[in-house]
Amino acid sequence: MSEELNGLNLSGRRVLITGASRGIGAAIALKLAKAGAEVVAHYGSFASGAIENLKDIAEDKKEFIQADLSKPGAARQLWAKATEGNRRVDVVINNAAINIETPFEGDDEQWDEGWQQSIQVNVLEAASLIKQAVNHFLEVNSGVLITISSWSGQRGSALSTLPAYAATKAAIKAMTQTVAQGYAKEGIQAFVIAPGIVKTRMSEQAAILRGGEDKMKAALAMGELVPPEEIGELVNFLATGRARHLTGATFDINGASYIR
Repeated sequence: MSEELNGLNLSGRRVLITGASRGIGAAIALKLAKAGAEVVAHYGSFASGAIENLKDIAEDKKEFIQADLSKPGAARQLWAKATEGNRRVDVVINNAAINIETPFEGDDEQWDEGWQQSIQVNVLEAASLIKQAVNHFLEVNSGVLITISSWSGQRGSALSTLPAYAATKAAIKAMTQTVAQGYAKEGIQAFVIAPGIVKTRMSEQAAILRGGEDKMKAALAMGELVPPEEIGELVNFLATGRARHLTGATFDINGASYIR
């Protein structure tokens, strides 16, 4: 069944996604573009990854914007470029994040630097982009916000070296839920997606910390990592704006390894 027939066609909708050059973000960007959306793909430094990912998408259906989210104010600049010329954005997907080790046993310098970087990228700039999106959505009386959190933001990290990552993913989850509650009557929908271990470059790093990929998989109920394409399919569904009464929901995608 085609996406148009089953209601998942996104033609006429303009989507901004952060961190679209690799991993989950790239999978989401490609899925939405194939569903007919006009995709504004943000990248930090890996421009070639974002461009290669959407190479088969028509030029008028894609746009690439660079912004270094480790710099204060970068999200506002990203938003200004995405909406330049009074252009409308229908869906915002907050995906970009960094995963820096902040071990309790490490030195204070590593701790402070790791926390500062994590908060800057994962919380402050992500929150700033959400603020811009909410005000834009209020002007046009509708909009969809999707935040990619993590299962570590729900239960804490299984790795004691990643407290900053877990805490920041929890923070942006709470902000997204605040948007859902505060602006439901204004037509703004807000969702949280909390993936488990997804087959990306980040999971390769996690495997090292967990004693290898085989050991990591053995601890999972399905014995396999989450394909990023499955997250793209869920985002496609939510981006249609047709799941109104799901607003505020958190979607766990972890193959039954963590059930609430």
